[in-house]
Amino acid sequence: MRYDTEIKDVELVDAEPKDIPDILQLIYEIASYEKLTHEVTATLESLHESLFVRKRAHVILAKYQNKTIGYMLYFFNFSTFVGKENLYLEDLFVLEQYRHMGIGKALFKALAKVTVLHDCKRIDWVCLNWNEPSLKFYQSIHAKRHDEWTLHRLSNEDILELAK
Repeated sequence: MRYDTEIKDVELVDAEPKDIPDILQLIYEIASYEKLTHEVTATLESLHESLFVRKRAHVILAKYQNKTIGYMLYFFNFSTFVGKENLYLEDLFVLEQYRHMGIGKALFKALAKVTVLHDCKRIDWVCLNWNEPSLKFYQSIHAKRHDEWTLHRLSNEDILELAK
């Protein structure tokens, strides 16, 4: 699927299997930005399996003059309070030299259209506390912070131990 954008030479498209190398490269780019490259274990094979075989997540790519320069990865989750599925935004990333062109906002508009199409009622995501540029951007699109919630995580090792 293609999404409308008014940015010259920029197109937004749903990812296809041929885009997996670009997606993996951008995952490493966002991990580097967040100082978390040591946590990346994704591979071409795991992305293919998750995105295109099991269809556990979806990716919208930003392309500038046919070069992949950004992406947004999301999946459906469920809100018991709303009683419907919603969207969870896992990643939004645009290469530094292409920021401030409106690409992030265009990606969010595309995601909003996906949300409406699937009758979801909200989009949720997290952002690192020190990431001031992103926090300001989210504020500019009227996103509401939920500081009363604390993220919790079980690592794979913790899950395996708990499952014993």
